[in-house]
Amino acid sequence: MNGALALGLGDNTDYEIEWDSRVLEDLVREHSIARNELCPIQRIHDARDLVISILGFLKEGKGGECFVEDLRVITEFAKRFTFHVTIGGTAPRAAIAISKIGIPSSVHLVTMNDHIRRLLPPNVSWTCSNKKDSSYPHLIVQFIEGTRIAAGDIDLTAAVSSRIIYVNDYDNQTMRLTPGFFKDARDAHAFLVSGFNAMQDGKMLLERVKELNLLLNELPKTTTVFYEDACFHVEEFKSAVLDNLAHRFDVFSLNEDELEAYLGEKVDLLDPEEVLRAVRSLRSIIRVPVIVVHTRHWALASGPDCAKYTGALKQGISMATTRFRLGDDYSKDDFLRTRDLPDEEEGGVFAEAMNRIGGGEIVCVPSVQVAEKKVTTIGLGDAFVGGFLSTLV
Repeated sequence: MNGALALGLGDNTDYEIEWDSRVLEDLVREHSIARNELCPIQRIHDARDLVISILGFLKEGKGGECFVEDLRVITEFAKRFTFHVTIGGTAPRAAIAISKIGIPSSVHLVTMNDHIRRLLPPNVSWTCSNKKDSSYPHLIVQFIEGTRIAAGDIDLTAAVSSRIIYVNDYDNQTMRLTPGFFKDARDAHAFLVSGFNAMQDGKMLLERVKELNLLLNELPKTTTVFYEDACFHVEEFKSAVLDNLAHRFDVFSLNEDELEAYLGEKVDLLDPEEVLRAVRSLRSIIRVPVIVVHTRHWALASGPDCAKYTGALKQGISMATTRFRLGDDYSKDDFLRTRDLPDEEEGGVFAEAMNRIGGGEIVCVPSVQVAEKKVTTIGLGDAFVGGFLSTLV
């Protein structure tokens, strides 16, 4: 065990493409795609579906995670672009983020290969449940505000910056667990649970969450168990996690897309009354001591004694914003400079109102102002998690 943070449960290799509107426009023409077809398809059958899905997400101004039935669709699409190989998964990305400010951690992995060995920092120790090397790359598509696509009858401009993840990953679909990692984590101050969202087999998912339920008995009651939600490829599988594990979680964390998915409706992120109603509705669905919601404008914690997480929310925002500004290439000094940036104007007004009307059941911290235009949208939630958890050690 390296450090006082144990982070699980999965990881992967990411193919992060460099957005090129001309390539997307060529693909629109090749596949004769019309504007009225654009929608954020969640289950991808072929290359045509993939293009429709990407532009559907851009059109709606949101991100997501989707299942691709044939891994070759991902690898062939990536070849059309310049792309970078990185490590994916909440656990390793959170570990990498806090390693940059000198905080060590241990991660539970399900995939290992030469890319991952090369990219994991020296102060991150790892355990992998898969004894053989493997690679099931995830396709990461990022677009920034103002990105334009014009081809055929399609003329779209992105209203916000976001990202989409496309996945066909056997290791994360099976999510094998290593009991020894839980034994070694007995001295951990916090334990991260994440990664069930990619599973495709309901029976196997139920087996895994029940196995995890038993393995968490290895942890002392003083360990904070933190769950980071994600977009499930099979939406109804969320209930298997909640029904079997919610009683284990001290903190349940999610972003705005996942919040709206639970509620089945859009939420105006800058309307305090509407967000307060949304959080209260979410608490009736997810019965855990503390719920954390992190968005592009603010982050909040809701629950008893939530004020003690004010510093963790601020640290999470600072870590995510540093990655947003600078991508993978940042230092501790960059992080400290981000922490000193002024509050975002709209987020600051919202947070002040939310803290006032929340009546002590909510604490909210605004995001900060960012000058950079060429930004990173992938891994922001993972960086937030790392920053948040780093305050618990």
